[in-house]
Amino acid sequence: MRQQIDRPTYTQRLAVALVGVFGGMALILSAIGLYGVMSYSVSQSKRELGLRMALGAGASDLLRLVMSQGLALTSTGIVLGAIASLGLTSLIGNLLFNVSPRDPVAYAAAFAVMTIVSFAACFLPAWRASRTDPVRALRE
Repeated sequence: MRQQIDRPTYTQRLAVALVGVFGGMALILSAIGLYGVMSYSVSQSKRELGLRMALGAGASDLLRLVMSQGLALTSTGIVLGAIASLGLTSLIGNLLFNVSPRDPVAYAAAFAVMTIVSFAACFLPAWRASRTDPVRALRE
């Protein structure tokens, strides 16, 4: 009897599982990509960061500078992604049960998750930038 009940909903459950897996993979790839961009940016601006420290900027100032750059990239991506997802809600509307495709709670949760992931991805390069030795960075 259970098989007879589960058979019609199998394709929907499979589609939802695949969307969840692909969403998780997209989240991981976006975190890795943002980490790579921020790490590259910090390595390219090592002399600038060293000069800022030599002129009196503190470690917290550099940490705030690099984090704000990373979060600015993320906020641009979140805005573009929200616009695209609002435009494409009709594609996944039939996969949702008792949830609107434009549910504000779901959008808020996605925004919160992306903000936390981007904060974590930007923190290590920002921390490395704040530990820059000014004399060594200016000599290189």
